[in-house]
Amino acid sequence: MLNLTPSDVSDSAGAQLILDAVRKRWPWLKHLFANGAYDRTQLMNKAAYLDFVTEIIRHSDKAAGFKVLPHRWVVERTFGWMTRWRRLVRDYEERVDV
Repeated sequence: MLNLTPSDVSDSAGAQLILDAVRKRWPWLKHLFANGAYDRTQLMNKAAYLDFVTEIIRHSDKAAGFKVLPHRWVVERTFGWMTRWRRLVRDYEERVDV
């Protein structure tokens, strides 16, 4: 699901805009995973109204160094797969000799 919003729209406000579309497209979907930026009252209320169970995955301030967060690795792995394709690499070089 893709939804483009202007830069003055927060992540949680943008997520509210697509919850109805997600419910319509995938009516069997029940569980949503999100990071701390999406933990906002209005978004949580709308998700609950649409019968979603939302789990917020937070970074720990106590953990030193790198720590794999539950379910977060799925997103990071997907981005890793996508950047192997030249058209999706952000720092794509146009010259072969560099």
